[in-house]
Amino acid sequence: MKTNIGITDKNLQNSTTLLSGILSNEMVLYTKTRKFHWNVAGESFMELHKLFEKQYKELEEAIDEVAERIGKLGFNTIGTMQEFLSLSTIKERPDKYAQPKDLLKELLTDHETMVVILRKGIDESSDKNKDAGTADFLTGLMEQHETTAWILRRYLN
Repeated sequence: MKTNIGITDKNLQNSTTLLSGILSNEMVLYTKTRKFHWNVAGESFMELHKLFEKQYKELEEAIDEVAERIGKLGFNTIGTMQEFLSLSTIKERPDKYAQPKDLLKELLTDHETMVVILRKGIDESSDKNKDAGTADFLTGLMEQHETTAWILRRYLN
C-alpha cells in the first residue's frame, strides 16, 4: 500500500536514500566498535572492553531505529554487507590491530564524522525533503553521536 503521510514520493525516496547511507555508516561503525571490543588489550583492557561493549549496543539500537524509519517511509531496508560498504563513508580496518589510544582516536573520528553527516542530513530532511519527522529523528541520533564523541575525547585529553 502506498505511503500517504504528506510527503511527495520524490521526497520520500530522497529521505530513504539519505537514511540508507546513514544506516550503512552506522553498520560499519558498529562492526568496528565490536572488533575493537574483542581485540582491545593493555593496561586499561577491562575499562575499554566495557566501554566499547556499551557503545556497540547503543549503535545496535540506533541501527534498528534507522531501519525502522525507512520502513515508516514505505520502503524496504537494505541489509547486506556489500550494500552497507558501498554506501558507507566510514571505512573498515581489516588486518589492523592498534593500541588502545589509537582505537579511541579512530572511534572519535568516526563518531565526529557521523555528527557531520547527520547535521547535513537534518538540513536536507527539513529544507529539501520537507520531512520534519526524519529531521527530528536524525537530531536525536546526532546528539547520541555527540555524546559518544565527547566521552571518547575525554579519554584522550
